Amino acid sequence: MKMKTTLYSIAVIFITLFFIQCSPAGGNETGHEYMPDMSHSIAYEANVNSYYYYHSWGSKEEIDRMSTPRKPVKGTIARGSLPSSANHMMDSMMNGSLNGNAIRIPMNGSVAYYYGNTEDERNRAMKEIVANPVKLTDAALAKGKNLYTINCAICHGDLGDGAGYLVRDDGGKYPAQPANFLKDDFIASSEGRFYHSIMYGKNMMGSYADKLSYEERWDVIHYIRSLQANSKKLKYSEKENTFSGSQAVLDAKKASSAPAAPVAPSSNVKK
Repeated sequence: MKMKTTLYSIAVIFITLFFIQCSPAGGNETGHEYMPDMSHSIAYEANVNSYYYYHSWGSKEEIDRMSTPRKPVKGTIARGSLPSSANHMMDSMMNGSLNGNAIRIPMNGSVAYYYGNTEDERNRAMKEIVANPVKLTDAALAKGKNLYTINCAICHGDLGDGAGYLVRDDGGKYPAQPANFLKDDFIASSEGRFYHSIMYGKNMMGSYADKLSYEERWDVIHYIRSLQANSKKLKYSEKENTFSGSQAVLDAKKASSAPAAPVAPSSNVKK
């Protein structure tokens, strides 16, 4: 009799557990689960709140606080964000040739830009960014030409003279001419003026920061310089650079800094 009672009790327990564990899920209820932490493991994914109410290691507020994005340490550089032309060691690390176990890191074209979208910050960029960090090569000029043709020429023109297709005489879209890069004002400008405009836009031109990577922006600026050099019958290439620091650039700086001539009164104005 005692054995039967024991077996009966065990059977009741197993049947009860069977029905409890297999209770159906519905709506927001997952039903009963055996070892829920195994089914709902804590996945530490960036910026994702993976809280599950059966977890016992912490509260909902704690996981929410831990999954909230934090600002990186000042000066932090994202993996793969440095330009491959920065130095030989970086280039080797990026392309996987540093050693036999190296893993190639694709370039993401992201480099921190510590200038804001204000006129004061634009002037600061023009003053402080005075050289192109990407080496002048024929390959860079070729890439710059292709990118300029795709993104810039439609407004600024194939020659950089501001006479692009959208400002043509037979029905262009813009009433005002885009910047003419061949004018003394732009020839005399530092690289910072061009780079800041690419990052934030200027006047009717929008930002191209999401369309051109770090090196692509500088390649385009190299090509713009080559157009300016060509307009002065000078060279700007890997083999020969007679444009940078030339008398033509010095003359352009002098002309752009000279005060504007006073406008003569119209002879039709009645006194």
